[in-house]
Amino acid sequence: MKKLICIVLVTITSIANAQSILPQSATDIAPLLIGEKVPNTVLKSSDNSDVKIVDEIKKKKTVLVFYRGGWCPYCNQHLAALAEAEQQILDLGYQIIAISPDSPENLKITEEKDKVKYTLLSDSKGELAKAFGIVFEAPENYKPIINVHSKGENKTFLPVPSVFVLNKESEIEFEFITPDFKHRITNDLLIAVLKTLK
Repeated sequence: MKKLICIVLVTITSIANAQSILPQSATDIAPLLIGEKVPNTVLKSSDNSDVKIVDEIKKKKTVLVFYRGGWCPYCNQHLAALAEAEQQILDLGYQIIAISPDSPENLKITEEKDKVKYTLLSDSKGELAKAFGIVFEAPENYKPIINVHSKGENKTFLPVPSVFVLNKESEIEFEFITPDFKHRITNDLLIAVLKTLK
């Protein structure tokens, strides 16, 4: 009996450890697929309020953007480009929500710097990004940066830059995931996709 209990405990521990191990590179991730639903997770707004992501998605069809952080120049370019296309996106019946591991305080800095009016949310523990299957072990040279920008909440992971288009039932209708963080979806392609889905 003791031997059986020991085997069960070892098995449970092994499964738990396997689930907590992050993919080693951006190309090793296993993201959610089109048709799957967004898990309900509580994130933080730039004013440090709790936000249930599924409640926000119920309000309006959503362009959900995951970015590495306000410290990343490629992310800032992408956020600024989305700000330029925001009115077109709104006119097509969508809202934009962008999520990073940055702390709420750092979201405010990004809002001002990139002239962002759409919603930025903090996923500093990576709960939503992990549930989406888009996180990986950050290279060592990034760990001090992500630690500072998440106010110590994130010391290990980076999200792969991604764009998901969601209906109000939180189902994924389109996704664009770019393991090479220097490449992002263009506004022209995103607008074309939204027009097709409409």
